[in-house]
Amino acid sequence: MKEKLLNFINDVVKEMGKVTWPTRDELVESTKIVIIVTLIIAVFTWGIDTLLSQALQAIL
Repeated sequence: MKEKLLNFINDVVKEMGKVTWPTRDELVESTKIVIIVTLIIAVFTWGIDTLLSQALQAIL
C-alpha cells in the first residue's frame, strides 16, 4: 500500500513537470476574456429576466 502511494506521488510529480504553464501575459489575457464574457452573459440574463417580468406583470 505504501509503495503504491509513493508511486502515485512520483507519477504526479513527473506529470506536473510536463505541464506547460501559461505566461503572465497569457493568463492576464485569458482572465480579461473570462470577465468580459461573464459580464455579457450577466447583462443578457438580466435583460431577459426584466423583459419576462414586465410581460408577466402585463398579463396579470
